[in-house]
Amino acid sequence: MRCPRILIVDDNPLVLKFVQASLQSKDYETLTAMDGAEALQITERELPDLVILDIIMPKVDGFEVCKRLREWSQIPIIMLTVRDNVEDKVKCLSAGADDYITKPFGINELIARVRAVLRRTEAAGTIPTQPSFTYDDLEINFAQRRVTVAGNEVKLTPTEYNLLQEFVLNAGRVLTHTHLLNRAWSPEYAQEKEYLRVFVDHLRTKIEPDPMNPKYIITMPGVGYQFQAIA
Repeated sequence: MRCPRILIVDDNPLVLKFVQASLQSKDYETLTAMDGAEALQITERELPDLVILDIIMPKVDGFEVCKRLREWSQIPIIMLTVRDNVEDKVKCLSAGADDYITKPFGINELIARVRAVLRRTEAAGTIPTQPSFTYDDLEINFAQRRVTVAGNEVKLTPTEYNLLQEFVLNAGRVLTHTHLLNRAWSPEYAQEKEYLRVFVDHLRTKIEPDPMNPKYIITMPGVGYQFQAIA
């Protein structure tokens, strides 16, 4: 079985070597880039399984790299940030990242985040027992992991797909924040409600006719969310 291949992007050679050595010690294959432009070229050419992406870089910063990758790829992305505040975290996730790590970080945190993101990517390939889900203009083919709205295919990242799948397989049920974070992410993310809010916003933008007045994913204040549909 092929080991996952991870692209590490950072203009600091010390950070680059630390991350590379840490991942290689756990048998991950690695690629490296020292600026955003090089990262885009390598990603297109090599198609890594995961990108670890610093924000502050020359030529093209991490936010722009993330946005450009999301134009054509669902490769999972972990962003590196030096500021640990809600605004920066939301900006990372809103740009299309699947996760973020705040500098400085230790090897255990790094490996745990990498494993969690790769698990979610793998879980997105798990096929439910029912072959498909259809409600109004929304249709999901679980075997193909294909989502369409009014006949038009919608591109979702692995994390977005996991979250949508959890919603539709529990249509009509109120799902708590903790349940959704455990199922679409992992138990380690049980307190990360900001993740959930951002990714629900992503889904609403992609599947709702009017994201500001959603008809599918309904907020249950103080509790969680409910997917309003009958499978």
